[in-house]
Amino acid sequence: MNFRRGQTREEPEINLIPMIDVLLVILIFLMITTTYNRYAGLRVNLPEGVPSAQAPPQSTGTIEVTIEASGQTRVDQQLIASPSRASVTEALQRAAQGRQDVPVVIRADAQTTHGSVVLVMEAAQGAGFHRLTVLTRVPAR
Repeated sequence: MNFRRGQTREEPEINLIPMIDVLLVILIFLMITTTYNRYAGLRVNLPEGVPSAQAPPQSTGTIEVTIEASGQTRVDQQLIASPSRASVTEALQRAAQGRQDVPVVIRADAQTTHGSVVLVMEAAQGAGFHRLTVLTRVPAR
């Protein structure tokens, strides 16, 4: 017995409207809950270079490290031939004469590479100095 003889078979269809409604609700939810971060840059005014001829006299009780734009490094006005971490550490220890509580003052030109300044900071840490100052100069207006 065939009861379906007069009936035509309906093709199944996928109703897309509920799926589109759900996707739109998800899209709206994601747009509302998304946080937008603005990464603010830190404004840093680099110090202006001071020629070594105009450098103020060395104050007693500190070790001054001068880094010029060309990369020349001086520890208490003594030029270091090839600035490496070991040579700067040795020059700092020689200038401190065995004292570890002496503050180290870094005077760097604005055009000096960051690597040169970090090298001096690492050398000061390796030599056992814990008081470190970076000297800057406010530009004349």
